[in-house]
Amino acid sequence: MFYWLLKFVLVGPFMHVYNRPEVEGVENIPTDGPAIMAGNHLSFADWLFAPLLSPRRINYLAKAEYFTTPGFKGRLQKFFFSGTGQYPIDRSGASAAEDALAAATKLLDQGRLVGLYPEGTRSPDGRLYKGKTGMARLALETGVPVIPVAVIGTDKVSPPGPFKWRRQKVTLKFGAPLDFSRYEGMSGNRFVERAVTDEVMYELMRLTGQEYVDVYAHSLKKGVAPTDNQIDATRIPETKAG
Repeated sequence: MFYWLLKFVLVGPFMHVYNRPEVEGVENIPTDGPAIMAGNHLSFADWLFAPLLSPRRINYLAKAEYFTTPGFKGRLQKFFFSGTGQYPIDRSGASAAEDALAAATKLLDQGRLVGLYPEGTRSPDGRLYKGKTGMARLALETGVPVIPVAVIGTDKVSPPGPFKWRRQKVTLKFGAPLDFSRYEGMSGNRFVERAVTDEVMYELMRLTGQEYVDVYAHSLKKGVAPTDNQIDATRIPETKAG
């Protein structure tokens, strides 16, 4: 109930008027049944615009800290994130990846749309970075389609740093569903998972027009300078897995 109240009454109308979002490819979202919504990640605002412009509810996995902060502010934060369909995962433990996979699988088993960011973190400079293979593993294990979700302009709406919300036009594109059923039973094969991930990243690159960088974004954020053989801004991910 709170999700739809935010979308249609409390927050959604403001976003429509203030940011004038445009959407393409809504017809690519299945009317029912599960799917993985794999998006590029430019800003905190990404997970607000995608559900705003989707006719169906999208559930995202959120870090557990959003649900466990003490005090009145923490309770409000927990209410907000729970009400908007976010599901807590502990990203600090050794089993974080497995826990996230299990949580996403549970949601997909319920026939939901699950939003994931293959880059794993927000882009530090607006470019599109190498995708992690967890999304591919989830797609291969569950057999659900992957829908590329491209956001353009959200990094201008809410840039990194102290919270801001600027008057910037946003475009969102839902790409055609990608079917990886040809790789049924091949989950765990790292070459197949990398190929599937690259195919999704290629579609995101094509939809957004972002420059692709063949290195993980988190390595730059942690101050790990990539060597010459770790980064290639000209390598384009495969158009077809396989």
